[in-house]
Amino acid sequence: MTAIETAKKIKQTYEDQLQKIIERLAKKIQNNGELSISKMDENQYIHYNLAFCVAEKYVANHFLNYAENKSDLEKAMSAIFLGESFHHLRTELSSRINEYEVSNEELNQLFSIENNKAIQELLSKDLYDFVAWEVLKGNYGSLDTDDYQEIRDAYRKIAEEVVYPHAERVHRHDEFIPDEILNVLIENGAFGLSIPEQYGGYLDSFGNIGMMIVTEELSRGSLGIAGSLITRPEILSKALLKGGTEEQKLKWLPLIASGEKMVAIAVTEPNFGSDVAGMKVAADKVDGGWVINGVKTWCTFAGYADTLLVLARTEKDPNLKHKGLSILLAEKPRSKDHKFEFTKEENGIKGVITGSAIPTIGYRGMHSFEVSFDNWFVPDENLVGGEEGRGKGFYLQMAGFAGGRVQTAARATGVMQAALEAANRYSQERKVFGKEIKEYQLTRWKLARMAMIIQACRQYSYEVARMMDEGKGNMEATLVKFYASKLSEWVTREAMQIHGGMGYAEEYPVSRYFVDARVFSIFEGAEEVMALRVCARDILNQVLTGSAT
Repeated sequence: MTAIETAKKIKQTYEDQLQKIIERLAKKIQNNGELSISKMDENQYIHYNLAFCVAEKYVANHFLNYAENKSDLEKAMSAIFLGESFHHLRTELSSRINEYEVSNEELNQLFSIENNKAIQELLSKDLYDFVAWEVLKGNYGSLDTDDYQEIRDAYRKIAEEVVYPHAERVHRHDEFIPDEILNVLIENGAFGLSIPEQYGGYLDSFGNIGMMIVTEELSRGSLGIAGSLITRPEILSKALLKGGTEEQKLKWLPLIASGEKMVAIAVTEPNFGSDVAGMKVAADKVDGGWVINGVKTWCTFAGYADTLLVLARTEKDPNLKHKGLSILLAEKPRSKDHKFEFTKEENGIKGVITGSAIPTIGYRGMHSFEVSFDNWFVPDENLVGGEEGRGKGFYLQMAGFAGGRVQTAARATGVMQAALEAANRYSQERKVFGKEIKEYQLTRWKLARMAMIIQACRQYSYEVARMMDEGKGNMEATLVKFYASKLSEWVTREAMQIHGGMGYAEEYPVSRYFVDARVFSIFEGAEEVMALRVCARDILNQVLTGSAT
């Protein structure tokens, strides 16, 4: 029996047991048949772990199905991945039997002689070694993505020849993105990938998978000066496509697609991150428009952007919570500096907008700003959706954020791939105790596991992108963002560890990959909020509403 056949054999037991746990936890946290957040919060730890186990199962299942007709390498990778995932689940359940309400009979079944034998086969040294030696040859698994090879080749070339040469300098000196990078991305239509052809973009040709590939390759070159550039226009474009007026679409989307308008997102506030419902920045109605007052933070690219998507409270009733929020498009001049201040008098109102870049350990280049609005005027025509859009900003913004989350999985994949390639090279250059590092079995285990995780995340994120092209996959986008972000820290950490002392030095880019990866579990939704308020909630609610698949 091959490894992939062994993995298939235990797959059903794995899925069935996880489903039983989901159903039990759903019953425990329900109140009159409805999900109770307060009951979930009584034991956040197991609901967080539930979300992780479910995310891992989704990734593992898809990887196994994907690899069935692929190379022996990918069959081995997918088999190991499912074996690890099943073992993670049974270890988690065995450590909290009472909380998960696992019976002794179920536990015995999970650790049956047959299952133990399967896990030993799937997690054997020989199988990891087989993967490792292929990785050491430069074989990381297939990058075939239907008809997208041309766009991958084009952006891989841009990443290697245009982006990468600037990456270390910008990171070390906290500089702004070089014009050369912005110009080449504009010339290649990168900012139009999320926009339909009727509005000057390329979404119809490449879909969400095209955006994933571009994001992945640019992130492989550098996260901070390229990998995140197309996410901001995507979030705004999707909000406009979902709820903007036709006049707004015709005006803004072609300008975004062409790169004439650069975009930033102003949603987070100093005391309100993922808790959007409590946001305080207000937009007050005046003749001819709105006046914005308040402070937004973590507005990446806000200095250079000339158009800010601002989620602001347009309705005074505090009981409306998220239903009192609207999206306004605030325009401002461009700045490449770490600080900016602009004043204007419009419609008889004098306003000021100021911004200061927040120093960060990584993800440098685009700069993330705290932005203060003081009577900043926005005309009526810049209220997304017009009067019909008032109070719908939260929903329009979330439409864009789902795409941003799956893009984060692609960014994580790109950074992980760069880290793996760096570790692979170093393991064949550096000698310790008279042998190249690759000759040590622990190094090979690390390389094998890194490559397996990357390919699993890559292929599932493509699957989610396909789902989103069909108008589905919002929860799955959060799951893959949560999983890939968390695992990217392990991958980049081990890549750094393989470099030993040089991994801690700025002489090698692997230290940059490590600090850049740290941001993934924070932006586009902190992992705890994603796990508890999106993933676990949706998974459990599906059981309570009878919509579980």
